[in-house]
Amino acid sequence: MTRKSQARVALVTGGTAGLGLALTKALAADGWHVITDGRNEGRLKEADLPPVVAAVVGDITDAEHRSALVNRVWEVGRLDLLVHNASTLGPLPMKPLGEVRIEEMAEAWRTNVGAPLVLTGELLPWLRPGESTLVSISSDAAVHHYETWGLYGAGKAALDHLTLTFGAETGVAAYAVDPGDMRTQMHQDAFPGEDISDRPLPETVVPRLLRLLEQRPESGRYRAEDFR
Repeated sequence: MTRKSQARVALVTGGTAGLGLALTKALAADGWHVITDGRNEGRLKEADLPPVVAAVVGDITDAEHRSALVNRVWEVGRLDLLVHNASTLGPLPMKPLGEVRIEEMAEAWRTNVGAPLVLTGELLPWLRPGESTLVSISSDAAVHHYETWGLYGAGKAALDHLTLTFGAETGVAAYAVDPGDMRTQMHQDAFPGEDISDRPLPETVVPRLLRLLEQRPESGRYRAEDFR
């Protein structure tokens, strides 16, 4: 396929807050052209994204929205990095697995598993073996077992598996990355009423993600702290 953009191109889902926003801004500052999205138009405006960022409003579980993201990639003509960052905790307050309804599981997995699966498939023509990189933001809940975290953790474990299998099938560098606890609204939602001011800001995690992209280790599951 003919490349139109001379700059490296990244698609980061869920780039309006938290780690997604911090990563989007860092990539843009490093000269990347970034495509990102978010469900809330107001939050996208508040994010104060630089001009090199193309922000698309919509829900990642919506097929038309995913098509809009794919079209953006077609317009720029290349894709060097795909980051699956958008996710949901599921029903709040979080609950034990025995209380989770099938409808709640389906809704959470549409965001955390189904949407990344389908979007990656739709973007395979642009993911170049040996050049492009696929990253999914994981969690230690994917490999450890915490009360009330079962639904979220199972989804992240599934996403890890899908990501690394895509890598095995395509030859694209693929990473499932656990960023660790962070001071984000999502983390606060998981621990309502708890003081999370001791957690690191997402901006402190981003340099480790950039180091991973620079070093390009063997495809696999990593912790951000592995790249201090």
